[in-house]
Amino acid sequence: MPQTEVRIAGRSVGVGHPCFIIAEIGINHNGDVELAKRLIDAAHTAGCDAVKFQKRTPDLCVPEAQKALPRETPWGVMTYLEYRQRVEFGQEEYAAIDAYCRRLGIPWFASCWDAPSVEFIQQFNPPCHKVASASLTDHHLLTQLKQTGKPLLVSTGMSTLAEVDAALAVLGDDYPVILMHCVSTYPAPPEETNLRVMDTLRERYGRPVGYSGHEVGLQITLAAVALGAVSVERHVTLDRTMWGSDQAAAVEPQGVQRLVRDIRVIERALGDGHKRVTPGEEVVRARLRGA
Repeated sequence: MPQTEVRIAGRSVGVGHPCFIIAEIGINHNGDVELAKRLIDAAHTAGCDAVKFQKRTPDLCVPEAQKALPRETPWGVMTYLEYRQRVEFGQEEYAAIDAYCRRLGIPWFASCWDAPSVEFIQQFNPPCHKVASASLTDHHLLTQLKQTGKPLLVSTGMSTLAEVDAALAVLGDDYPVILMHCVSTYPAPPEETNLRVMDTLRERYGRPVGYSGHEVGLQITLAAVALGAVSVERHVTLDRTMWGSDQAAAVEPQGVQRLVRDIRVIERALGDGHKRVTPGEEVVRARLRGA
């Protein structure tokens, strides 16, 4: 029987609980741990519930046909493989990130793109793991992630329902999973976002459903919360004009603060659905109805 709520970092995530807000740092740190700390600070100050990174083994994840392709970078022209290695954090950087997050009291985890990366991130005892949309069909990776026993947030971008079916069959009905509706374009145009897919996922799988957004602006993510997203994830950046493929679809620090603020307002406004006369209405009722 699918779980209707999932425990992450001591929190219940599901219908009726506060939205779990994830600041996706990803690779927007551009290989600079001090920049990563500034992004963690921005997420923590805004009130995000967790920060997320990405972990790859470039030799495994970069397709052979792309490894030798030239890439212009802030550090000069290099091969695509060299670029991926340049921005990838290792033991020293993640140890610093782990210590920094623990000092601030904000949980962190990662999207692991390959088997060695899962083993690497596990040493830090993350509260959960993320399955990137690109990895949804990697059943070997899903099996390894299941063996960790950690809850999974599973993005469904660029995937068919049949592919989601197959992924969940690998994980099993009783494994703790939050499905994340996602559109894998950067940035995603509003007309492709199709937020009502969240209803389709809830009805088809009976699991908690969240939203991982790549759009410009905050409106669509806020609409996702109003439509019942139990978790939201947005890329964060210090400056959307910075170099990097994920910067343009990211949210700057002031925007992250507005996003968290407005999500919490929406949660209060949604209420419990029970029709009642509110305390404020009682005063108006007495004045206008005389009773």
